[in-house]
Amino acid sequence: MSEKSGATGATQLATLGGGCFWCVEAVYRRIAGVKSVVSGYAGGTVANPTYEQVCTGTTGHAEVAQVEFDPQTISYAKILELFWKSHDPTTLNRQGADVGPQYRSLILYGDEDQRRAAEDSRREAARLFPRPIVTEIKPLSAFYRAEDHHQDYYARNSYAGYCSFVIRPKLQKLGLE
Repeated sequence: MSEKSGATGATQLATLGGGCFWCVEAVYRRIAGVKSVVSGYAGGTVANPTYEQVCTGTTGHAEVAQVEFDPQTISYAKILELFWKSHDPTTLNRQGADVGPQYRSLILYGDEDQRRAAEDSRREAARLFPRPIVTEIKPLSAFYRAEDHHQDYYARNSYAGYCSFVIRPKLQKLGLE
């Protein structure tokens, strides 16, 4: 598994795109065993892209969240189970009103164990949806941290329009707020 060494022992990383990274980050920040969540960009061809570049849809990047978790508390399989529940993996290049390839459903794996787990999870999740899942599963080649104002966005802006009308209802639906 993709690992990171920390003061409390080995943690693992999951890199997931499920629409706007603010939504993905807000969901995983509320999960026991998650140590940190960083919004960023991955899956594209431009090094160190900016938000403005990614929004053009021409860099190949998706908005993603990199989730650092303690596998002694929560498994990668559970991280993926929540991923399927937290967005619509059957819509190509869109989540709700967010449209473009930067909002695609994407699992970026760090090693072969994660690849197999993601593919198994996708097969299991397919039973839950009436339409085919379009989620990409591909290797993580690079992760670029998004600008500071995108980090922990919901916590800092919970009454902004997008947070009130998109993120909060998602968290409520998942029983996380």
